[in-house]
Amino acid sequence: MEGIYHDTDLEDSQVFEDKPVVPLGETPSVKDFSALPVNQALEAEEKIRLYSQMLRIRRFEERSLRAYQQGHIGGFLHLYIGQEAVAVGSVSVMSGDDHIITAYRDHGHAIAVGMDMDECMAELFGKRTGCSKGKGGSMHFFAPDKNFWGGHGIVAGQTPLGLGIAYALKHRKTKGACLCFMGDGATNQGAFYESLNLASLWKLPVIYIIENNGYSMGTAEARHSAGEPLARRGDAFDVNWSVHHGHDLYEVRAAIKDALDLARENSSPSVLEIVTYRYRGHSVADPDQTYRSKEEIEEYKKNKDPINLFRNKIVSEGVLTEETALQLDQSAKDEAEASAEFALASPFPEISELMDDVYWETDNPDESLSSGQMFFESSR
Repeated sequence: MEGIYHDTDLEDSQVFEDKPVVPLGETPSVKDFSALPVNQALEAEEKIRLYSQMLRIRRFEERSLRAYQQGHIGGFLHLYIGQEAVAVGSVSVMSGDDHIITAYRDHGHAIAVGMDMDECMAELFGKRTGCSKGKGGSMHFFAPDKNFWGGHGIVAGQTPLGLGIAYALKHRKTKGACLCFMGDGATNQGAFYESLNLASLWKLPVIYIIENNGYSMGTAEARHSAGEPLARRGDAFDVNWSVHHGHDLYEVRAAIKDALDLARENSSPSVLEIVTYRYRGHSVADPDQTYRSKEEIEEYKKNKDPINLFRNKIVSEGVLTEETALQLDQSAKDEAEASAEFALASPFPEISELMDDVYWETDNPDESLSSGQMFFESSR
Protein backbone atom coordinates (compact mmCIF):
# COMPACT_ATOMS: atom_id res chain seq x y z
CA MET A 1 0.00 0.00 0.00
CA GLU A 2 1.18 3.53 -0.68
CA GLY A 3 1.84 5.51 2.46
CA ILE A 4 0.84 9.11 3.01
CA TYR A 5 3.96 11.04 3.91
CA HIS A 6 4.27 14.77 3.24
CA ASP A 7 7.48 16.77 3.13
CA THR A 8 6.50 18.72 6.22
CA ASP A 9 5.92 15.42 8.04
CA LEU A 10 9.45 14.33 7.12
CA GLU A 11 10.89 17.39 8.80
CA ASP A 12 8.77 16.97 11.90
CA SER A 13 9.41 13.28 12.46
CA GLN A 14 13.18 13.03 12.09
CA VAL A 15 15.13 12.45 15.26
CA PHE A 16 18.89 12.91 15.23
CA GLU A 17 21.37 12.28 18.00
CA ASP A 18 22.18 15.94 18.47
CA LYS A 19 18.82 17.42 17.50
CA PRO A 20 15.42 17.66 19.17
CA VAL A 21 12.45 15.54 18.19
CA VAL A 22 11.07 18.14 15.81
CA PRO A 23 12.39 21.37 14.35
CA LEU A 24 11.60 23.98 16.93
CA GLY A 25 9.70 27.17 16.27
CA GLU A 26 6.59 27.73 14.23
CA THR A 27 6.04 24.87 11.77
CA PRO A 28 3.19 25.29 9.26
CA SER A 29 0.71 22.43 9.12
CA VAL A 30 0.15 20.58 5.85
CA LYS A 31 -3.28 22.17 5.58
CA ASP A 32 -5.94 23.86 7.65
CA PHE A 33 -7.49 20.76 9.21
CA SER A 34 -10.23 22.81 10.84
CA ALA A 35 -11.75 23.18 7.36
CA LEU A 36 -12.27 19.42 6.89
CA PRO A 37 -15.84 18.08 7.23
CA VAL A 38 -15.04 16.04 10.36
CA ASN A 39 -14.07 19.25 12.16
CA GLN A 40 -16.54 21.59 10.48
CA ALA A 41 -19.28 19.37 11.90
CA LEU A 42 -18.23 20.17 15.47
CA GLU A 43 -20.62 22.38 17.42
CA ALA A 44 -19.19 25.10 19.66
CA GLU A 45 -20.09 23.10 22.78
CA GLU A 46 -18.21 20.08 21.46
CA LYS A 47 -15.08 22.13 20.82
CA ILE A 48 -15.20 23.49 24.34
CA ARG A 49 -15.67 19.96 25.68
CA LEU A 50 -12.60 18.75 23.77
CA TYR A 51 -10.57 21.64 25.15
CA SER A 52 -11.84 20.87 28.65
CA GLN A 53 -10.92 17.20 28.27
CA MET A 54 -7.32 18.07 27.44
CA LEU A 55 -7.17 20.45 30.39
CA ARG A 56 -8.59 17.79 32.73
CA ILE A 57 -5.95 15.28 31.64
CA ARG A 58 -3.13 17.73 32.25
CA ARG A 59 -4.37 18.88 35.65
CA PHE A 60 -4.93 15.26 36.69
CA GLU A 61 -1.39 14.38 35.69
CA GLU A 62 0.10 17.38 37.46
CA ARG A 63 -1.80 16.52 40.65
CA SER A 64 -0.72 12.89 40.44
CA LEU A 65 2.89 14.03 40.15
CA ARG A 66 2.51 16.01 43.37
CA ALA A 67 0.98 12.97 45.05
CA TYR A 68 3.93 10.86 43.92
CA GLN A 69 6.38 13.41 45.31
CA GLN A 70 4.41 13.42 48.58
CA GLY A 71 4.84 9.65 48.87
CA HIS A 72 1.22 8.66 48.24
CA ILE A 73 1.99 6.83 44.98
CA GLY A 74 4.55 4.07 44.64
CA GLY A 75 6.02 2.22 41.67
CA PHE A 76 5.93 3.70 38.20
CA LEU A 77 4.05 6.82 37.16
CA HIS A 78 3.98 7.41 33.41
CA LEU A 79 2.62 10.89 32.71
CA TYR A 80 0.81 11.94 29.52
CA ILE A 81 1.61 15.65 29.80
CA GLY A 82 2.19 17.07 26.30
CA GLN A 83 0.37 14.33 24.41
CA GLU A 84 -3.22 15.24 25.33
CA ALA A 85 -4.46 15.98 21.81
CA VAL A 86 -3.69 12.44 20.64
CA ALA A 87 -5.99 10.64 23.09
CA VAL A 88 -8.72 13.29 23.11
CA GLY A 89 -8.74 13.73 19.35
CA SER A 90 -8.79 9.98 18.72
CA VAL A 91 -11.55 9.14 21.18
CA SER A 92 -13.69 12.04 19.93
CA VAL A 93 -14.31 10.31 16.57
CA MET A 94 -15.00 6.83 17.96
CA SER A 95 -18.47 5.32 17.85
CA GLY A 96 -20.23 2.98 20.25
CA ASP A 97 -18.88 -0.10 18.43
CA ASP A 98 -15.25 1.01 18.49
CA HIS A 99 -12.81 -0.17 21.14
CA ILE A 100 -9.53 1.08 22.55
CA ILE A 101 -6.48 -0.52 24.15
CA THR A 102 -3.14 1.04 25.00
CA ALA A 103 0.23 0.72 26.69
CA TYR A 104 1.29 1.79 30.19
CA ARG A 105 1.03 5.57 29.55
CA ASP A 106 -2.73 5.22 29.85
CA HIS A 107 -4.10 8.02 32.06
CA GLY A 108 -4.94 10.30 29.14
CA HIS A 109 -6.86 7.63 27.28
CA ALA A 110 -8.74 6.67 30.45
CA ILE A 111 -10.00 10.19 31.08
CA ALA A 112 -10.72 10.71 27.38
CA VAL A 113 -13.07 7.69 27.28
CA GLY A 114 -14.98 9.01 30.29
CA MET A 115 -13.40 7.46 33.37
CA ASP A 116 -13.69 9.82 36.32
CA MET A 117 -10.73 11.23 38.17
CA ASP A 118 -11.70 9.65 41.50
CA GLU A 119 -11.40 6.05 40.32
CA CYS A 120 -8.21 6.85 38.43
CA MET A 121 -6.47 8.70 41.25
CA ALA A 122 -7.54 6.06 43.77
CA GLU A 123 -5.95 3.42 41.55
CA LEU A 124 -2.69 5.35 41.57
CA PHE A 125 -2.87 5.43 45.37
CA GLY A 126 -3.43 1.65 45.44
CA LYS A 127 -6.85 2.03 47.04
CA ARG A 128 -9.84 -0.32 46.89
CA THR A 129 -11.97 2.39 45.25
CA GLY A 130 -9.65 2.46 42.24
CA CYS A 131 -10.75 1.27 38.81
CA SER A 132 -8.69 -1.92 39.24
CA LYS A 133 -9.36 -2.12 42.99
CA GLY A 134 -5.93 -0.77 43.79
CA LYS A 135 -4.07 -3.69 42.23
CA GLY A 136 -3.17 -2.18 38.88
CA GLY A 137 -1.59 1.16 39.63
CA SER A 138 -0.52 3.62 36.96
CA MET A 139 -0.13 1.12 34.15
CA HIS A 140 -3.41 -0.77 34.43
CA PHE A 141 -6.50 1.41 34.19
CA PHE A 142 -9.50 -0.48 32.78
CA ALA A 143 -13.12 0.36 31.89
CA PRO A 144 -14.70 -2.46 29.87
CA ASP A 145 -18.08 -0.71 30.13
CA LYS A 146 -16.54 2.11 28.07
CA ASN A 147 -14.88 -0.25 25.55
CA PHE A 148 -11.53 0.62 27.14
CA TRP A 149 -9.45 -2.53 27.51
CA GLY A 150 -6.78 -0.93 29.54
CA GLY A 151 -3.15 -0.13 29.78
CA HIS A 152 -0.57 -2.90 29.49
CA GLY A 153 2.91 -2.93 30.98
CA ILE A 154 4.64 -5.29 28.55
CA VAL A 155 6.04 -3.29 25.64
CA ALA A 156 3.91 -4.13 22.57
CA GLY A 157 1.98 -6.68 24.65
CA GLN A 158 -1.25 -4.88 23.76
CA THR A 159 -0.72 -5.23 19.99
CA PRO A 160 -1.90 -8.87 19.69
CA LEU A 161 -4.68 -8.11 22.18
CA GLY A 162 -5.89 -5.24 20.00
CA LEU A 163 -5.74 -7.63 17.07
CA GLY A 164 -7.93 -10.07 19.00
CA ILE A 165 -10.52 -7.38 19.68
CA ALA A 166 -10.59 -6.55 15.96
CA TYR A 167 -10.97 -10.27 15.16
CA ALA A 168 -13.95 -10.48 17.52
CA LEU A 169 -15.58 -7.45 15.88
CA LYS A 170 -15.22 -8.97 12.42
CA HIS A 171 -16.35 -12.40 13.60
CA ARG A 172 -19.51 -10.86 15.07
CA LYS A 173 -20.04 -8.77 11.92
CA THR A 174 -19.93 -5.58 13.99
CA LYS A 175 -19.01 -2.39 12.10
CA GLY A 176 -16.45 -1.24 14.57
CA ALA A 177 -12.69 -1.03 14.95
CA CYS A 178 -10.01 -1.32 17.61
CA LEU A 179 -7.67 1.60 18.22
CA CYS A 180 -4.46 0.08 19.56
CA PHE A 181 -2.05 2.70 20.91
CA MET A 182 1.67 2.09 21.32
CA GLY A 183 4.90 4.01 21.79
CA ASP A 184 7.74 4.36 19.30
CA GLY A 185 9.81 1.80 21.21
CA ALA A 186 7.13 -0.85 20.74
CA THR A 187 7.62 -0.81 16.96
CA ASN A 188 10.77 -2.91 17.40
CA GLN A 189 9.02 -5.77 19.20
CA GLY A 190 8.27 -9.02 17.42
CA ALA A 191 4.69 -9.17 18.68
CA PHE A 192 3.92 -6.02 16.70
CA TYR A 193 5.09 -7.58 13.42
CA GLU A 194 3.23 -10.80 14.11
CA SER A 195 0.13 -8.71 14.68
CA LEU A 196 0.62 -6.73 11.47
CA ASN A 197 0.99 -9.98 9.53
CA LEU A 198 -2.30 -11.39 10.81
CA ALA A 199 -4.10 -8.03 10.54
CA SER A 200 -3.25 -7.94 6.84
CA LEU A 201 -3.72 -11.66 6.20
CA TRP A 202 -7.14 -11.79 7.81
CA LYS A 203 -8.07 -8.18 6.94
CA LEU A 204 -8.96 -7.10 10.45
CA PRO A 205 -10.29 -3.68 11.54
CA VAL A 206 -7.40 -2.70 13.81
CA ILE A 207 -5.67 0.68 13.80
CA TYR A 208 -2.19 0.75 15.30
CA ILE A 209 -1.44 4.25 16.53
CA ILE A 210 2.22 4.96 17.24
CA GLU A 211 2.43 7.84 19.70
CA ASN A 212 5.95 8.80 18.71
CA ASN A 213 7.27 11.06 21.46
CA GLY A 214 10.77 10.71 20.09
CA TYR A 215 12.71 8.97 22.80
CA SER A 216 11.21 5.58 23.60
CA MET A 217 12.38 5.20 27.23
CA GLY A 218 15.38 7.49 26.94
CA THR A 219 17.02 6.99 23.54
CA ALA A 220 16.41 9.20 20.51
CA GLU A 221 14.58 7.53 17.65
CA ALA A 222 17.53 7.79 15.25
CA ARG A 223 19.59 5.74 17.72
CA HIS A 224 17.03 2.99 18.38
CA SER A 225 15.13 2.53 15.12
CA ALA A 226 16.40 2.11 11.56
CA GLY A 227 14.22 3.37 8.75
CA GLU A 228 11.95 6.38 8.96
CA PRO A 229 9.11 6.92 9.32
CA LEU A 230 8.15 4.20 11.79
CA ALA A 231 4.67 3.88 10.24
CA ARG A 232 6.29 2.71 6.99
CA ARG A 233 6.79 -0.67 8.64
CA GLY A 234 3.19 -1.41 7.80
CA ASP A 235 4.14 -1.30 4.11
CA ALA A 236 5.90 -4.69 4.33
CA PHE A 237 2.54 -6.26 5.20
CA ASP A 238 0.45 -4.27 2.70
CA VAL A 239 -1.08 -2.28 5.56
CA ASN A 240 -2.14 1.35 5.03
CA TRP A 241 0.13 3.81 6.82
CA SER A 242 0.45 7.55 7.33
CA VAL A 243 2.22 10.14 9.51
CA HIS A 244 0.61 13.06 11.33
CA HIS A 245 1.27 15.85 13.83
CA GLY A 246 0.07 15.20 17.36
CA HIS A 247 -0.04 18.80 18.58
CA ASP A 248 -2.99 19.69 16.31
CA LEU A 249 -6.24 18.19 17.66
CA TYR A 250 -8.02 18.87 14.38
CA GLU A 251 -5.36 16.94 12.45
CA VAL A 252 -5.56 14.00 14.87
CA ARG A 253 -9.34 13.85 14.44
CA ALA A 254 -9.04 13.88 10.67
CA ALA A 255 -6.41 11.14 10.61
CA ILE A 256 -8.27 8.83 12.96
CA LYS A 257 -11.57 9.42 11.17
CA ASP A 258 -10.05 8.34 7.84
CA ALA A 259 -8.56 5.19 9.39
CA LEU A 260 -11.83 4.36 11.15
CA ASP A 261 -13.75 4.68 7.89
CA LEU A 262 -11.37 2.20 6.24
CA ALA A 263 -11.67 -0.20 9.16
CA ARG A 264 -15.45 -0.04 9.50
CA GLU A 265 -16.35 -0.14 5.81
CA ASN A 266 -13.59 -2.33 4.36
CA SER A 267 -12.20 -4.09 7.44
CA SER A 268 -8.82 -2.63 6.50
CA PRO A 269 -6.04 -2.27 9.09
CA SER A 270 -3.86 0.84 9.33
CA VAL A 271 -0.69 2.07 11.02
CA LEU A 272 -0.72 5.74 11.98
CA GLU A 273 2.36 7.47 13.34
CA ILE A 274 1.42 10.54 15.34
CA VAL A 275 4.45 12.67 16.15
CA THR A 276 4.05 14.06 19.65
CA TYR A 277 6.15 14.92 22.71
CA ARG A 278 6.19 14.22 26.43
CA TYR A 279 7.27 16.98 28.78
CA ARG A 280 8.23 14.64 31.61
CA GLY A 281 10.52 11.63 31.69
CA HIS A 282 9.61 8.13 30.61
CA SER A 283 8.36 7.73 34.17
CA VAL A 284 8.59 10.04 37.16
CA ALA A 285 11.61 8.05 38.32
CA ASP A 286 13.41 9.09 35.12
CA PRO A 287 14.87 12.61 35.45
CA ASP A 288 15.40 12.86 31.64
CA GLN A 289 18.51 14.99 32.16
CA THR A 290 20.84 12.79 30.14
CA TYR A 291 19.20 12.60 26.71
CA ARG A 292 17.56 15.97 26.04
CA SER A 293 17.94 19.56 27.12
CA LYS A 294 15.62 21.78 29.13
CA GLU A 295 15.75 24.27 26.27
CA GLU A 296 14.29 21.68 23.89
CA ILE A 297 11.37 20.99 26.22
CA GLU A 298 10.67 24.68 26.81
CA GLU A 299 10.79 25.44 23.11
CA TYR A 300 8.22 22.73 22.38
CA LYS A 301 5.97 24.02 25.16
CA LYS A 302 6.20 27.52 23.72
CA ASN A 303 5.40 26.64 20.11
CA LYS A 304 3.58 23.30 20.00
CA ASP A 305 1.72 22.82 23.23
CA PRO A 306 -1.52 21.10 22.11
CA ILE A 307 -3.71 22.75 24.74
CA ASN A 308 -2.45 26.26 24.04
CA LEU A 309 -2.73 25.76 20.28
CA PHE A 310 -6.32 24.52 20.47
CA ARG A 311 -7.29 27.25 22.90
CA ASN A 312 -5.89 29.91 20.59
CA LYS A 313 -7.65 28.29 17.64
CA ILE A 314 -11.11 28.23 19.18
CA VAL A 315 -10.65 31.68 20.70
CA SER A 316 -9.92 32.98 17.19
CA GLU A 317 -13.01 31.12 15.96
CA GLY A 318 -15.12 32.99 18.51
CA VAL A 319 -16.00 29.77 20.30
CA LEU A 320 -14.08 30.33 23.54
CA THR A 321 -13.48 33.45 25.62
CA GLU A 322 -10.47 33.96 27.84
CA GLU A 323 -12.79 34.15 30.83
CA THR A 324 -14.34 30.76 30.05
CA ALA A 325 -10.89 29.29 29.47
CA LEU A 326 -9.81 30.40 32.95
CA GLN A 327 -12.99 28.96 34.47
CA LEU A 328 -12.46 25.60 32.76
CA ASP A 329 -8.88 25.49 33.94
CA GLN A 330 -9.86 26.21 37.54
CA SER A 331 -12.60 23.59 37.36
CA ALA A 332 -10.07 20.99 36.14
CA LYS A 333 -7.68 21.88 38.97
CA ASP A 334 -10.47 21.62 41.54
CA GLU A 335 -11.58 18.26 40.16
CA ALA A 336 -8.03 16.92 40.30
CA GLU A 337 -7.55 18.17 43.86
CA ALA A 338 -10.84 16.58 44.93
CA SER A 339 -9.78 13.27 43.38
CA ALA A 340 -6.59 13.29 45.44
CA GLU A 341 -8.61 13.92 48.60
CA PHE A 342 -10.95 11.07 47.64
CA ALA A 343 -8.00 8.74 47.06
CA LEU A 344 -6.33 9.69 50.32
CA ALA A 345 -9.52 9.00 52.29
CA SER A 346 -10.23 5.68 50.56
CA PRO A 347 -9.29 2.35 52.18
CA PHE A 348 -6.57 0.01 50.99
CA PRO A 349 -7.64 -3.47 49.85
CA GLU A 350 -7.80 -6.11 52.56
CA ILE A 351 -5.11 -8.79 52.64
CA SER A 352 -7.89 -11.34 52.19
CA GLU A 353 -8.59 -9.82 48.74
CA LEU A 354 -5.09 -10.54 47.44
CA MET A 355 -6.15 -13.46 45.26
CA ASP A 356 -9.48 -12.00 44.13
CA ASP A 357 -9.92 -11.13 40.45
CA VAL A 358 -7.05 -13.34 39.33
CA TYR A 359 -9.04 -16.28 37.94
CA TRP A 360 -12.76 -16.07 37.19
CA GLU A 361 -13.32 -19.61 38.41
CA THR A 362 -11.88 -18.96 41.86
CA ASP A 363 -14.19 -15.95 42.21
CA ASN A 364 -17.19 -18.00 41.05
CA PRO A 365 -16.66 -21.49 42.54
CA ASP A 366 -20.29 -22.55 42.07
CA GLU A 367 -19.94 -22.11 38.31
CA SER A 368 -16.42 -23.49 37.99
CA LEU A 369 -15.87 -26.25 35.45
CA SER A 370 -12.23 -26.89 36.35
CA SER A 371 -10.73 -28.97 39.09
CA GLY A 372 -7.37 -28.87 40.77
CA GLN A 373 -5.44 -26.25 42.66
CA MET A 374 -5.19 -22.78 41.16
CA PHE A 375 -2.79 -21.24 43.69
CA PHE A 376 0.20 -22.86 45.35
CA GLU A 377 1.52 -21.64 48.67
CA SER A 378 5.23 -21.37 49.32
CA SER A 379 6.77 -24.31 51.15
CA ARG A 380 8.53 -21.91 53.50
